[in-house]
Amino acid sequence: MSLTTPYTGLRVVELAEDPAGEYTGKLLADLGADVVKVEPPEGAASRGVGPFAEGQTGPEASLAFRAYNSTKKSVVLSDSEQDREQLRQLVLDADVLLTTGRSGDATARGLDFAQLRELSPRLVVLAVTPFGQDGPWAHYRSSDLIGLAAGGPLLSCGYDDHEIPPIRPGGDQGYLTAASFAHTGLLLALLERSRTGRGQLVDVSMHDSLAVSGELANPFWFYPRVKVQRQTARHAQPSPTQPALFRSADDRFLYFALILADQKPWQALVDWMDSAGLAADLVDPAFSDLAHRQRNFSHVQELVEVFFLVHDAEFLYHEGQRRGLPIGITNAPEDLFGDEHLQARGFFTPVEQPDGSTALQPGSPYRFSTFTPPGPTAAPRLGQHTAQVLAGAGHAEVGT
Repeated sequence: MSLTTPYTGLRVVELAEDPAGEYTGKLLADLGADVVKVEPPEGAASRGVGPFAEGQTGPEASLAFRAYNSTKKSVVLSDSEQDREQLRQLVLDADVLLTTGRSGDATARGLDFAQLRELSPRLVVLAVTPFGQDGPWAHYRSSDLIGLAAGGPLLSCGYDDHEIPPIRPGGDQGYLTAASFAHTGLLLALLERSRTGRGQLVDVSMHDSLAVSGELANPFWFYPRVKVQRQTARHAQPSPTQPALFRSADDRFLYFALILADQKPWQALVDWMDSAGLAADLVDPAFSDLAHRQRNFSHVQELVEVFFLVHDAEFLYHEGQRRGLPIGITNAPEDLFGDEHLQARGFFTPVEQPDGSTALQPGSPYRFSTFTPPGPTAAPRLGQHTAQVLAGAGHAEVGT
C-alpha cells in the first residue's frame, strides 16, 4: 500500500479556536495534509478547555485540545505588523486557509479573502463560521448549544417528560456537524481547482449545516405540517412510541428496536424468549396477528423487560445479533476501549505525548485499499514549529 495519501503535499494554514474548525483541520492532518495551526503567544483559547490531563493546568494539559489538534504544527504569531506579514506570507504559500470566528474576524487580522485570492489564485479559503459570511446574523456570536438550538436539532433532543426542557446532546455535535460539511465543501473546491486551476471561497455556516440536520423534524414539517415530539433515547415522532431501552441483569442498558409490524423479527424474538421459558402467552396463535400485538403492546413490553432483566448485556447483545435482532449495548465512552470489534480493527492508536507518556487516541474511521492514512500524532506544544515553519515562509511552491 502507498505511504502517500491524496492529501500529501496539501498545505493548510488553520486559524481556528472552536471545534468546528479544529476538527476540520484534524481530519486533514490525520489524512496526510500539512496543517499549520497559527496561535497567539498565549495559545489558542481551546488550550484552556477541559478536561485536563491528571488535574494539570497550562496550555499543554487540555485533553480537548489534544483530541482536536492531533498531527498539526503550532506556530505562534502576535498581532504586530511584522507577524501579520509573516501570517500573510504563510497563507500565500498555502493551498488552503481554514478560518473560524465570525464574518469579518479574519479581515480584522489583516487577511482580506478577495485580496489573498487575487495574489494567490489557487488558494482555497475555507471559512467555517456560526452564521456564514452574509445575512443579518453574520456577525452574531454562537456556541455549540446556540447552534443546535437555532438550527433546530435541539428541539428533538430530550426526554418523554416534556416538563423537562430540551437537552443538548454531548460531544460538540453542532460544531462537528459543521466540520463534516466543511470537509465535504473543501473536497469539492479542490476537485474544482484540479479542473480549472483556481481556488475559491467556501462559505460554511454552522447554522445552515444544522438546519438541514433536523432528521425527522424536517420532512414531518415540510410535508404534513406536523411537529415532532422529543422522546427518551428514541427518534422524535409526531406521536409517542414505546420505550426502546431495556435494563439487563448486570445493570446495563440495551437499545432494542421492537418493531411489531415485521413478522420475521417478531417470531425470532418469541422463539428466543420461549427457549428461556419466558415467552408466556406470546406463543399463542393470537399474537401472530399484527393488530392483536398492537392492541396488547404494553403486555408485550412488560414480558420483554422481564426477559432482559434476567440476562447479562453481553449475552443479550451477541445472541440477539445472532438471531438477527437489532439490539445494541448502550456503552459509556470508557467502555469503547474494551470493544472487541474496535480492537480488532486497530481503531485506538497509541500516541506518544509531549511529556513522553503514551495515550490511546481515536484513529481514522476510514479504510482505503490503496493507501494507509498515517494515523494521528500528538497535538503540538505551543509554538513547537514556529522557527521551522517561518524559516520556509515565502519560499514554498504552492501545492496541488
